[in-house]
Amino acid sequence: MSNSTQIALIGCGMWGRNIARNLKQLGVLAGVCDSNPKAAADFAAQFDVEPLTMETLLARPDIEGVCIVTAAPSHAELALACFAAGKAVYVEKPLALTVDDAAAMVDAADIAKKPLMVGHLIRHHEAFKALCRMVQAGAIGALRHLRLSRIAPGRIRASESVLFDLCPHDLALVAALTDQEIPTQVHCHGFIHVTPGVLDGIAAQLDFGSGITASLQANWMNPVKIHNLTVVGDDGALVFDDTRPWAEKLTQYTFKISREDQFITLDHDHGVAVPLEEAEPLKEELKDFIRAITTGGQPLTHGHEALYVQRIMARMQQSIDQGQPA
Repeated sequence: MSNSTQIALIGCGMWGRNIARNLKQLGVLAGVCDSNPKAAADFAAQFDVEPLTMETLLARPDIEGVCIVTAAPSHAELALACFAAGKAVYVEKPLALTVDDAAAMVDAADIAKKPLMVGHLIRHHEAFKALCRMVQAGAIGALRHLRLSRIAPGRIRASESVLFDLCPHDLALVAALTDQEIPTQVHCHGFIHVTPGVLDGIAAQLDFGSGITASLQANWMNPVKIHNLTVVGDDGALVFDDTRPWAEKLTQYTFKISREDQFITLDHDHGVAVPLEEAEPLKEELKDFIRAITTGGQPLTHGHEALYVQRIMARMQQSIDQGQPA
């Protein structure tokens, strides 16, 4: 990939390190910036680039894109400043903490005619891309149900709930598989055990007018990591289990429903592993951001998809707050 594009990183934390590593490997890392000057200096030394102030970053015309990997409450303000300076923007998920902020970011990108990409990482995973191709080709018949589980002994956050930390990943998968169909009903409940007012776990049910249903479960308080997507159709199912080795991450099952008098049975096979090309999802995601900058095209995980996700998260929160479907 060409290294003529120059991209700066804002946010020198744990995930920022992964972003910086990939940008450096792709030959596009122009500099790093952080509200903590020491963190920026340490990153700059590690990746052999300049530490930048926000003012310097925005003023440099050679920096065409910016990756924002900071705390979610800062995303909107930083992104709007970057668009005003004529930069393309990648924002780590969630896009924002409110629908209004998310919409303002999408509008700013459209006005600036610059790409807005959101870090919906799993959309760039080779297993999910293969799954989408198979669903579109009719490999499991008409789509009926999605079951998504993102459970792990994760980093429990004090200010950003599990709804905003984990659910954007799976809601982005729902967006892709339903072509961003708006749910007719969202029913969600959650639990809080660690920090008052901050959800540690949620369970949600989404119903769509097309007849598709989706169930989501996400929480930090579990000793075993479960990252699983099961997609069920009339003629079979696809299971994407990201905890498995590459050769076993995606499995196809075929089945049929048999009816005899009042008895109904589901006949199914033991599943066949789908061959995959091994690739690092984060590197593929950042390659797509670079492509969007150089071509002026739309990235795979664009701002309008993130706004769709944001609106569903708002309805999930509303359902939790009101104790009824939204």
